[in-house]
This record gives sequence, C-alpha cells and structure tokens, in this order.
Amino acid sequence: MQDQLRVIAQRLLPVTARRRIVRCTRWPPVGWVRFGSLRQLKPISQVWGSERGQPIDRYYIERFLAAHAQDIRGHVLEIGTDIYTSTFGDERVTKSDVLHVAENKPEVTIIGDLTSADHIPSHAFDCIILTQTLNAIYDVSGAIRTVYRILKPGGVVLVTIPGITKISRYDMDRWGYYWSFTTKSAQRLFEATFPAENVQVEAHGNVLVAIAFLHGLATQDLSQQELDYIDQDYELLITVRVVKPEAA
Repeated sequence: MQDQLRVIAQRLLPVTARRRIVRCTRWPPVGWVRFGSLRQLKPISQVWGSERGQPIDRYYIERFLAAHAQDIRGHVLEIGTDIYTSTFGDERVTKSDVLHVAENKPEVTIIGDLTSADHIPSHAFDCIILTQTLNAIYDVSGAIRTVYRILKPGGVVLVTIPGITKISRYDMDRWGYYWSFTTKSAQRLFEATFPAENVQVEAHGNVLVAIAFLHGLATQDLSQQELDYIDQDYELLITVRVVKPEAA
C-alpha cells in the first residue's frame, strides 16, 4: 500500500512538493538538526583534546594494553617512548628499549627505521609495543616483517592503529603520515607474515565517539556507556595482538 501511494505521489505531485514531504517525514526533519558547539569549521581542539583531558583514542589504547599487561614482560621494545612499558609492565619487564626513527632523545636506545633495521638482532624481544606507528610508515609490510624477525619465538606484539582519525600534522611534516586502517586490512597485513590463528584483531568506536574524536573532545566529555559501545561500521581504533610461533 505504501509503495502504491509513493508511486501515485511521484506521478501527481511536483518535485518541490515531493521533496518537502521527504524532508518532513525524516526524523529529525531535514534542516532541523542542531549541531550546537560542533557547528564550526575548525575543531574544538587541534591537539586531540589533550588539553581537555584524555584523548579518546588513548582511552582505547590504554584499555587494550591493560587487558594484555601480562604480555608486557622480559625484554620489551616500545616506539618513541617507554611510557606504556613502565605503566603496564611493572616488575615483569627485565629490560626496556625504545626505538625512534630519527630523534635521539634521552630515553631512545635504538635509532632506526622498522622497514630496514638490520642493526637490530633477530629474536631479541619478548614483547613489542607498537602504538599508532604503522600509519607513519609507508612500507607497512616491510615493518611487520621486521617485527616478526626481531621478536623471540613465543613473543607478542601489541599493536594499535588508527581508523577514523584526523591527520597528525607532527608526523606528516617529519616522516610522513600515510595510512588509516580497517580490521580487514590489519588482518590481511599481519596474516601475510604471522599464522592467521595467532592474529587477534578488534575494532573500537561508534559514530558518537568518532564525531567527538574528530572535533578534539576528550574522554571526559563522554560517558562510559558511550565510549564502550562498539559499532562495527565506525572503526575509530583497531587493536591487534599477535604471537610469534614458538617453533619459529
């Protein structure tokens, strides 16, 4: 019946009248959406909401690392800083190294590019913490092969990569910002080097947190329920836990 009425309306009513009917039968009606503080061309925060509180992507990153804290043990390699090694590793960490592609900061123990890190010995690390790094590497597959090589058999790499995100201008202007990912691309990238059964990929986010993150709102601007709701069509952040086979 509704289809018949729609056909009749299309035949009898002018285009402008049909468009008005469509706008009025949607909820909220077209043109009535109130954006409030979000109706601006510049984000509320240019620095991921860090001046407001905890950046939203860091909520998911830290929850992921906390859930797999037992993997952070032995000889650990982290990228750029040792903040997560020290936060989640506790007394399980016996040695900590920090890799950076260019900057010789006090905490950096290895300078190198993951895509061509021949100076890093094979089978060296029990755990590699690889947060928000692969997006700044053009040769992602090469970097993953290096990660496989330098992990000890039975070692674990804990990876986070961006899905829906703004560009990091800091990375873009220094060494590049090349990719955003989906669960499907992450799965295929790691399964090309590691056994498929050793790769665990998850998505985090929903439309509300994606909008909030793009505008630079912080975790404190949202409720726990809003943050923890997962909509598989809005992958704000992808987490990957990968284990190198014992027999490798």
